[in-house]
Amino acid sequence: MSDTSFDIVVIGGGPGGYVAAIRAAQLGLKVAVVEREHLGGICLNWGCIPTKALLRTAEVFRNMKHADSFGLSAQGIGFDLAKVVARSRGVAGQLKAGVTHLLKKNKVAVFDGQGKLAGKGKVAVSKDGKPVADLAARHIILATGARARTMPGFEPDGKLVWTYKEALVPDVAPKRLLVIGSGAIGIEFASFFNALGSEVTVVEMLDRVLPVEDEEISAFARKSFEKQGMKIFTSAAVKGLTKSASEVKVTIEAFGKSQEITVDRVILAIGIVGNVEGLGLEGTKVVVDRTHVVVNQWLETGEPGVYAIGDLAGPPWLAHKASHEAVICVEKIAGLPHVHPLDVTLIPGCTYCHPQVASVGLSEAKAKEKGHAVKIGRFPFIGNGKAIALGETEGMVKTVFDAKTGELLGAHMIGAEVTELIQGYMVAKTLETTEADLMNAVFPHPTLSEMMHESVLDAFGRAIHF
Repeated sequence: MSDTSFDIVVIGGGPGGYVAAIRAAQLGLKVAVVEREHLGGICLNWGCIPTKALLRTAEVFRNMKHADSFGLSAQGIGFDLAKVVARSRGVAGQLKAGVTHLLKKNKVAVFDGQGKLAGKGKVAVSKDGKPVADLAARHIILATGARARTMPGFEPDGKLVWTYKEALVPDVAPKRLLVIGSGAIGIEFASFFNALGSEVTVVEMLDRVLPVEDEEISAFARKSFEKQGMKIFTSAAVKGLTKSASEVKVTIEAFGKSQEITVDRVILAIGIVGNVEGLGLEGTKVVVDRTHVVVNQWLETGEPGVYAIGDLAGPPWLAHKASHEAVICVEKIAGLPHVHPLDVTLIPGCTYCHPQVASVGLSEAKAKEKGHAVKIGRFPFIGNGKAIALGETEGMVKTVFDAKTGELLGAHMIGAEVTELIQGYMVAKTLETTEADLMNAVFPHPTLSEMMHESVLDAFGRAIHF
């Protein structure tokens, strides 16, 4: 047992935790991170990064199959799943090593084990049930993240029923795959396996796929996915699941009708639950609501000196939200002036399926619900020279403005590289840019970003190329 004192102890080393630690160290604070499994957290090791590596493979493979349209020839096209997975794991491993280096560079102490509140300003660290260290800190930041939600009767078994973890290291590319849930995680895996040739069925409880997106974008995405061969059931539920040695029989109920399908694998992608267990929250003033820790605008819990950030602290469940909260939390602790609370309308969302989907701010429907009179602009990829040259003509850019003030309320995109383009609108919203600013900005040609300009122009009846 060792007694070590710090200004801040962070429990969890994911994109919230390690960023909090580094920022605190930059501000001259003495910091420790307690991580029980992988530095970099779920995002780096089992989420954001390795999935993008898989999806890049799918993108290259898809392009290879259409080589002739580019004047190229390619024969005997195929894939080695073990190598595909190995590349993905290698990417994750490289970045994990990078996080380890950054923490060392910033002189952050790292403790390998499970952290638990052990009284005011105290954290007990254990590994495999054995004590590792007793830490003292004026401030404790909980950044333990979340894990995949499961359903009774649909518990993942690692063989036939997968969560995202098993889907990231598949032993086979299933001939028939059922994905339960059409949020970002579900649709990304559906897109990946569909590209490799799997017959993919997606079941969504709500009335549309990608339900957090603008309705027009969701409808566009569904048509695209179905054109690629996916079968999609919305306003539907999986009512039964029967496993045999090598396949699963599933009963799907939609609009009062049931049908049974047989698949080789099932992926559960129905949301997440916060990792609140084992943190020693009992007897504290920390409030837990539906597995997530309740915090105020400065990420403070009800217990003085204890904070929570990232997925543990509630939606949106995004790594960049966790990192931003980390900086806000630490800078407030350090007493920096001009610290601003998080504005969730400025957090972009990205889904790396094919075609990609990205958005920031209010959808058209949400803007109207909030009482805005709106002006809507749209521009299709087919009208953009760069998109045509790339062979990526499927997609659109949609912008939502307040009709009276010209304020950019939201932006919604589907198509090639929109996960990169959305940042432009995020910066515009952060700077409170109006339609006049965006219309007067000069966009380079030929680029996909020109569609962002044209969509703004279209909202005010000034589109040039549409």
